Amino acid sequence: MPTFSTLPIGEARARSATGKRAALMQEYVGYVQRVAPGEAGKLEVGEGETTQAVRRRLHAAAEALGKQLEFRRTENAVYFWASDGRRRGRPRKNPVE
Repeated sequence: MPTFSTLPIGEARARSATGKRAALMQEYVGYVQRVAPGEAGKLEVGEGETTQAVRRRLHAAAEALGKQLEFRRTENAVYFWASDGRRRGRPRKNPVE
């Protein structure tokens, strides 16, 4: 008898994809899942990679898992952690009605 469970659609898409791109996505999903609340992850870029590409892949993996991340990039590394949803900067004034 099969076992039934439910999961978010993004996670189902990430887990059921095939090919080289899907394998890369699975790798980055693993990185996002290993970072517990209150912790940060650090990915150092490899040969031929850019911090922008690593950040983009992390963002796609987090989106597939339904999570929001914050990022900080240095010359050769990307730091990331779970976002608390607050925006930086000055709050907007309420428009006059």
